[in-house]
Formats: sequence, C-alpha cells, structure tokens
Amino acid sequence: MQNKKKKQLLQLRKYRIRHVVSGTKERPRLSVKFTNQHIYVQFIDDSARITLAAVTTRAKAHGGKIKANVVGATTLGKLAAEAAIAKGIKKVVYDRNGLRYHGKVKALADGARQGGLEF
Repeated sequence: MQNKKKKQLLQLRKYRIRHVVSGTKERPRLSVKFTNQHIYVQFIDDSARITLAAVTTRAKAHGGKIKANVVGATTLGKLAAEAAIAKGIKKVVYDRNGLRYHGKVKALADGARQGGLEF
C-alpha cells in the first residue's frame, strides 16, 4: 500500500474517532501522539478549546530517560495521571488518535489507569 494512501486512511480514522470522542471540562479528552522518538500526551477541553495539562517525553524534568517504547509509555501514562490529578482531573475520555489499541497505546492507557485516572 502506498504511503499516501496509508496517511489518508489514518486521517479518516482520526475523523471518525473525533466525531464521537469529545472532551468537556468535567471529563477532558486524553489525546496521545506517538512519533518514533517521543510521546506526547494532552488533556484537552474541546468545549473551551484549551489544553488543561500536557506531558511529553521531551520534558527536561525527566532528563530524557523516557523512551518511546512500551515501558516508556507506561511510565508516561503514570506521569500524565499525576499531572491531571494535580489539575483536578479524575475522569477522561481516551483519544487514541487513529491508532490500534495495542502496544504503546494500550500501555499508556494502562499506566494512566494505574496512576488513578478513570476512563
């Protein structure tokens, strides 16, 4: 399959998911983005169009020790849960951003659950 076609299919999956998944102030959207080197996590209030909290592997607080693998995703999920709880967020809606729910995506969600978030 051509790379252009893969990107189009991914974009369609994102649109389908975002049509259903929407964050509010009481239950924000936990959006994840995975690249080859880093993982980005945001808690987004779609009604007000603001980001409430964000955690990434690029943060200097971690010292670059968290990698973009399953172990790093679990660790970042726990850190994201701590950041969310510090902002008063207990319940979230998980936005997997068009990716399959396995591997790093599942590990991040499990880490966030272990950290105290409810999906």
